[in-house]
Amino acid sequence: MATANTLWRSLAATALVLVLSTGQARAAEAPPPLPALGAELSGLTVSGISSGAFMAVQFQVAHAQLVSGAGVIAGGPYYCAEGSIRRALTQCMAPSWWAALPSVEELRARAEALAGAGRIDPLARLSDDRVWLFSGGRDSIVDTAVMERLAAFYGQWIAPSAIRFVKLPEAGHAMISIVAPAANPCGSEQSPFINRCGDFDAAGEMLGYLLGRLRPAASTLSGEMLRFDQGAFVAGKAIDAGLADAAYAFVPQACHSNACRVHVVFHGCRQSTAQIGRRFVDGAGYNRWADSNRIIVLYPQVEPRYGLALGSWQWLNNPFGCWDWWGYSGSDYATQGGVQIKAVRAMLERLAAPRQPQADPAARQP
Repeated sequence: MATANTLWRSLAATALVLVLSTGQARAAEAPPPLPALGAELSGLTVSGISSGAFMAVQFQVAHAQLVSGAGVIAGGPYYCAEGSIRRALTQCMAPSWWAALPSVEELRARAEALAGAGRIDPLARLSDDRVWLFSGGRDSIVDTAVMERLAAFYGQWIAPSAIRFVKLPEAGHAMISIVAPAANPCGSEQSPFINRCGDFDAAGEMLGYLLGRLRPAASTLSGEMLRFDQGAFVAGKAIDAGLADAAYAFVPQACHSNACRVHVVFHGCRQSTAQIGRRFVDGAGYNRWADSNRIIVLYPQVEPRYGLALGSWQWLNNPFGCWDWWGYSGSDYATQGGVQIKAVRAMLERLAAPRQPQADPAARQP
């Protein structure tokens, strides 16, 4: 999550760069497959921070019939960038008199055009959703005005009573967590972009609003964090879709034998496991709530890449490991046809597939 100027300088460079992707440099052993758990996809919720917040909005709007709620921390309106990195870095993050935010009417027209073409679900499907929005008063990356425009965008279909907008004056551009070890101060905007702001628990506040009354968060986790083969959900190389070979899912113990709800969390720029290890998936604050409330938490992963990867002829401009909300992975990025959206949708289908029956040890031949 660099400043707009830093990101612009990196992405505007034109020299040919050959990059060995982090995923390809790892050991050759492939991660295990994502298990089929018979998960319940009705009531699916999503959330994200920064680029992940834009992605959460994209996934919710593209699959409005499937998603029932979204948590958005420092994100912005659907299809705001309209395929342009320049618009992404100016109008959609730090709007000004010379690069104004798109109007609500413009944003609606863009979304309606995609819905009319059948590339996203009908927008009326948003009407029964709930959304939880968060903006920090010291956020210098995504202006609060951008979040306000997102609230107005949602307000065209979602009742005001189903939109909660939380503003924390002392917070910077970061995930706000009470469980992350060595979290940054509340106003920080430094790696790993996970801050402590007193007893404010963003994940708990968000999940409670989206899902209703929850059991108290677990003090000790009984579930497990699974690392799985994310490349299995991409046609071709995962890195060519901007994705890592491996991703993570937190699975409460009860979810191995019972149908559980699913929540998808999209990390922000410079927060992938390739960049900060498991500090986000373990410390963002979702898992302890998931453990006691039978919620599977899916943590898909982006891979940083700028230029060509070994064995690839596809150029990708994503040096900070951001989710695609401006079109680096293709023109369909914000629709059901977008490679990243398709991959996450396929992961959800895998989680919802019936569990495989366990073999009876007594029936095995000696």
